[in-house]
Amino acid sequence: MSRPTFRERLRYWFDNTMSRGTVALIGWLALISLGLILLVTVLSLWLTPDEAAKNSGFAGMLWVSLMRTLSPGKVASDSGSTLYVALMFVASMGGLFIVSALVGVLSNGLKTKFEQLRKGKSRIIEKGHIVILGWSEQVFTIVTELVQAHASDKGSVISILADKDKPDMEDDIRRHVGDTGRTKLVCRTGRPTEPADLDLMNLDAARSVVVLSPQGDDPDAHVIKTLLALAKRAGDHPPVIAAIARTANMAAARLAGGPDVHLVDSDDTASRLIVQSSRQSGMSVVCMDLLNFDDGEIYLRSDPDLTGMTYGQALPAYQTATVIGLRRPRGVMLNPPTDTVIDAGDEVIVIAHDDSLIHLADGMPQAREEAIVSAEHVRPGPERTLVLNWNGRGREVVRYLDGYVAPGSVLDIASDHPDASVPFEGLANLTVNAKECETTDRYALESLGLGVYQHVIVLSDDRYTAEHADTRTLMTLLQLRDMQTTLGERYSIVSEMHDENNRSLAEVTEADDIVISDTVIGLLLAQLAENQHLAEVFGYLFDSRGSEIYPRPADQYVHAGLQVSFASVIESARRRGETAIGYRLADRVNEAPHFGVVLNPDKSQPLRLGDGDSVIVLAER
Repeated sequence: MSRPTFRERLRYWFDNTMSRGTVALIGWLALISLGLILLVTVLSLWLTPDEAAKNSGFAGMLWVSLMRTLSPGKVASDSGSTLYVALMFVASMGGLFIVSALVGVLSNGLKTKFEQLRKGKSRIIEKGHIVILGWSEQVFTIVTELVQAHASDKGSVISILADKDKPDMEDDIRRHVGDTGRTKLVCRTGRPTEPADLDLMNLDAARSVVVLSPQGDDPDAHVIKTLLALAKRAGDHPPVIAAIARTANMAAARLAGGPDVHLVDSDDTASRLIVQSSRQSGMSVVCMDLLNFDDGEIYLRSDPDLTGMTYGQALPAYQTATVIGLRRPRGVMLNPPTDTVIDAGDEVIVIAHDDSLIHLADGMPQAREEAIVSAEHVRPGPERTLVLNWNGRGREVVRYLDGYVAPGSVLDIASDHPDASVPFEGLANLTVNAKECETTDRYALESLGLGVYQHVIVLSDDRYTAEHADTRTLMTLLQLRDMQTTLGERYSIVSEMHDENNRSLAEVTEADDIVISDTVIGLLLAQLAENQHLAEVFGYLFDSRGSEIYPRPADQYVHAGLQVSFASVIESARRRGETAIGYRLADRVNEAPHFGVVLNPDKSQPLRLGDGDSVIVLAER
C-alpha cells in the first residue's frame, strides 16, 4: 500500500479538526478572518500608501480592514483611489461570507445544545433518589405509588432513564399520573444498557434502582443486559429491583445481577395470582390493596412487650395494626403455628395504615364466643375447570392449578391458539383436554356446556396487542354473563387483562375477579423500591409453599348477621390455624377503588358480616 501524500494527510487533519463541533468551526472562521484582515492590510500599505498614511499606517489600516470585515455596510462610505476602494470591497465581501457562516454556525450550535438540554443529557445531582431504568406501562403504576408513599415528604425525587424523548416521557406521566405533589420527577434520555448513560443518573447516591421490562420482543434480554451494565460499573451499588417476564430467564438474570438484586418473576407471580383468584374470588383485589401505598402497608416492628408471648396471643395485641407473621434471623414466617413463642430477636410483621399508628392496645379485646362458628374440615372433591384463550403463561397456570385441586379433577382448554393443544406431562391431579374454540363466538361458547364447570378462567391471548386482547376478553366476559343470566348457570369467572383502565368496563360483566397482572407487578416493584427489607416478606407471600392469602366465606368464621368485633373474627381464624387480616363486603364488590375489601380493620369497631361476605385470611391450602 502506498504511503499517504502530503495533501491526503492535510485533508485528513482538516477533517478531524472540523469534526470536533461548533468550537472548531468558529476557530477556523476566526483564522480565515484574521488572514483576510492581514492580507487586505498588507496590500493596502503596499499598493495604496497615500490612503494608508491617512489612516495612521499599519495599526490604522488593520483597524479599517477589521471594521470592513465585521461591518460590510461601511464600504459605501469609502473614498480614495480605485485600488483602495477595491481592496475595501474585497474585505467587505469576505466579511459578508464570514459573518454569514458565523451566524449559521452559532445558530446550529445553539440549536444542538438546546436539543441536548431538551432531551435531558445533563447529569443528575440528586441524592437519595429512586431511579427507574427502562420504559413500559408499569412505569405509571410505579410512579403513582411512589408519589403516594412520599406525599408527606419534601424533597423526594424519582428519576427515569429510558430510550425515549424527555418531553414525551414527561407528557405521558403527566397524562397518566397527574400532579406529583411534593415529589420531583426528573427524566433523562438514554439507553440503560450504556454505562455512559447510566452515569447520568448519579447511581452512587441513589436510594434504589428499578429495572423495567420494556415492551416488545424478548424484553428479558434488555433487562439482563442492563443488570450486567449495573454490575460492571464502579462505585457504590444501590439496591436493584428488576422484573423478569419469563421464568426460564430467572437463572441468567440472577447470574447477571449478582446476589444483591431482587428479582420479580412476572410470569410466576401472575400465574399464581390467576390460579388463586380462580379458587377464591377477590384474591387479586386483596393483593392490590396490600401492595399499594393507599391504605394498609406492611411494616416490621420490634416490640419487647411481646417477647415471651405466643404468636396466637399476639394476634389481637395492636388496636390499629394487624399481626401477620414473624421475621426471625433465619427467615420470614407468615401465619406461623399459633404456639410459636416470640423471641427477643424477632420482629413482628404487621399491616398498618401508617407506622405512627402501630402501638399496643390498652387491653386485649374480647372475642364474642357465641358468635364464633366451630371449625369444620371439609375435604374438597374433584372439580371441573375451563380455560378460555391461551398465552405463554398458560402452562404455568395449569401446573399451579394441578397443585390445588383434588385428584380426579378435569381441566378443559378452549382456544384456537396453536400452543393450547400441546400435551401436558407430569400432572398429578388434573386431566387436561384441549378443544378448538373461537372464544368470542356465542354459539361456540354454548357448545362447551359451561354448566358442568365450577370455575372459568379467561386468559389474555398473546397473539394480539394488549389493547386488542383486552377487547376480546371483554367480549368473552359479556357473552359469559349473558349465558349465565339466560341459562341460570353459576360458575366463578376470573379474567386476565392488561390495562387497569379496562377494569371499569369489565365491571359491567360482573366477573368474580379481574387480574391486572401488569398492575400487580408494578405495585410489587414500587413496594420493593421503597422497602427493600420487605423482599423476603413478599417473596413468601407469593410462594406456593407456606401460607397464602384466601378470601373465604364469612359464615365459616362468625354467624351471619350478628354484630361482632373483628377480634372475634381473629379468634375464630386462630382456632383454625389461620390469621385474619380483613374482610370483603359482597354489596361493595363493584365499588372502586377497594371493591369491598377492608384490610386491617379496627379490632373494637362493630361489624356485621352477612351472606356473600368474605373473611380474608392467611392460611395453608
